[in-house]
Amino acid sequence: MIQPVEKSEKYHLKQRGSSVNKSTNLFKRILKGTWGTIDATRKVAINLLFLVIAIALLVMAFSNNDPKIAETTALVIEPQGQLVEQLTGKSFDQMLDEARGVNIPETLLKDVIDAIDKAKDDDRIQALVLNLSSFTGARLTKLQDLGEAITNFKTSGKKVVAIADFYAQDAYYIAAHADEIITHKMGGIVLEGFGRYRMYYKEGLDKLGLDVHIFKVGTYKSAVEPYLRDDMSEYARESNEEWLGDLWHAYLDEVATARGTKPETLNQYAQEFPRLIAEANGDSTKAALDFGLVDKALTRVEMREYLISLVGEDEETHSYNRVAMDDYLKTIKDDRFGRKTKGDKIGIIVARGTILDGTQPAGTIGGDSTAALIRQARNDESVKAIVLRVDSGGGSAFASEVIRRELEKARADGKPVIASMGSVAASGGFWISTSSDQIIAHPTTITGSIGIFGIVPTYQRPLAEHLGIRVDGVSTAPLAGVRLDRELPTEVGDMIQGMIEQGYREFLQRVADSRGMSTEEVNQVAQGRVWSGTDAYEHGLVDKLGDFNDAIDAAAELAGLDDSYSVSYIEKEVEFKDKVLSQLMTKAINSVDPNTSSVSTLDSVLRQVKRAAADFGALNDPNHVYVLSNIETD
Repeated sequence: MIQPVEKSEKYHLKQRGSSVNKSTNLFKRILKGTWGTIDATRKVAINLLFLVIAIALLVMAFSNNDPKIAETTALVIEPQGQLVEQLTGKSFDQMLDEARGVNIPETLLKDVIDAIDKAKDDDRIQALVLNLSSFTGARLTKLQDLGEAITNFKTSGKKVVAIADFYAQDAYYIAAHADEIITHKMGGIVLEGFGRYRMYYKEGLDKLGLDVHIFKVGTYKSAVEPYLRDDMSEYARESNEEWLGDLWHAYLDEVATARGTKPETLNQYAQEFPRLIAEANGDSTKAALDFGLVDKALTRVEMREYLISLVGEDEETHSYNRVAMDDYLKTIKDDRFGRKTKGDKIGIIVARGTILDGTQPAGTIGGDSTAALIRQARNDESVKAIVLRVDSGGGSAFASEVIRRELEKARADGKPVIASMGSVAASGGFWISTSSDQIIAHPTTITGSIGIFGIVPTYQRPLAEHLGIRVDGVSTAPLAGVRLDRELPTEVGDMIQGMIEQGYREFLQRVADSRGMSTEEVNQVAQGRVWSGTDAYEHGLVDKLGDFNDAIDAAAELAGLDDSYSVSYIEKEVEFKDKVLSQLMTKAINSVDPNTSSVSTLDSVLRQVKRAAADFGALNDPNHVYVLSNIETD
């Protein structure tokens, strides 16, 4: 039997329960408050740590502290990847690919030349070391500019030493300008000559059932041959043999002059390389030494000890006293790109890469973005003349015309325009050069390719044959039924061909007006044919043969400037976040040795196919009309 609880006992029980609840709530509040304090402290600590790391990275990225340079030291020029006229604007993913060795890194040619020019008169720099182990190449005009800078440096009486584990052809061009060439004991030199080989897709496209409709004008216009043939046409072979021969003779002559040997000796080494290696029992280093192409073969330890004997030893690293190019550039207080200069200027606009419609990043020519730079120069009263540095195999006809018109307006406003042709200025690269007062090309510039084409792929056959998919419907006008999954109507193809022919006539007229020739005369040297700069000059397609500096001098003369003018590079302003990413990734990219990457033959083939597809996939002319050569810029 349950006994009833007295009223007073109920009261005491209630009081005790209330006290327990209060104690529990108090404990919970204390625990919650303590945890809140710990959590807040944790967040503050993490945020502070992040802030410290961010600040440290920014300081590291943008630190302009001059490096410590010994009284006797060597400037080390160690180009990574390819030498280029303009660095490519890259996304974060692309920079990561470079850091992993997937993409080829780039070194700005101007940086290399500026560092060498500065070092010539710097008493602390007693030697120039050209470390070419990570250099993957450049077109001949860039090699010539660098070779000239090295030759100029040597007038100071300071020694130039080239070192590399192994010298490929482009690296050897640079090395030949040194006083001494050193290779590794397991290294050597390969001179492979110049060649032009491409993949041809016609049989493969037929097997896949893909129809690629090509519309072109120009007997020699070979950019689209891989989609039409399984081999090189005789016309393309004729043209390629001629300009490749011009470049090879130039290479042999210039390297022989720099090295103090004969062109015939170098050509014999290239032509008989397999026999020479066999006679040297497979020792490529011995073959190079026997032919007098290198001076010494040393291990890396011996190389280091030899360089220490030249400029002294760094007590901290126990290597030779040296300063890297990137660090040395920080000591140059001059405004190298002329971004802050006052007074009269010559504006430099670099047009490098494929010409595409719209706004494009650096390393690609955008119709709108490049036109905006020209407009900026035109509206800047301090810019008295414009030099357009062209390094492009062409692209969109529409974008090319947008750029050409903007240059035409600059000239109409009284600003002289000089087109300076770099390694390649063909097709659209030639088109945009026609609105200039003068065209100046290197003797080894690859130019011409005055032709035009259009390309429309359709894939209705594999859809039907392999998947049983067909497309049908109705439309109120013919163009509404034009789709990539349907056969291209004959009348549409005829229409496109008519547009291509009209574009070619316009191209001829642009060149004729620029060169003071008749369209018939232009047509005789056009037809999509590629010429060397020397041949282009002989055929009247360029005004002078010369380098970039000659173009600047010509611009100054036309503008009536005295020696007080400055040179200003007119470029799109890089966003702050992109600067940070670029700076932070530079060291990672520069630490990659391209020679350590392992790419299988299949991977290499697939990458070439992917690149070809990407190159054509990026073309975005609104009329699908292109002035594009088959010559890569770099």
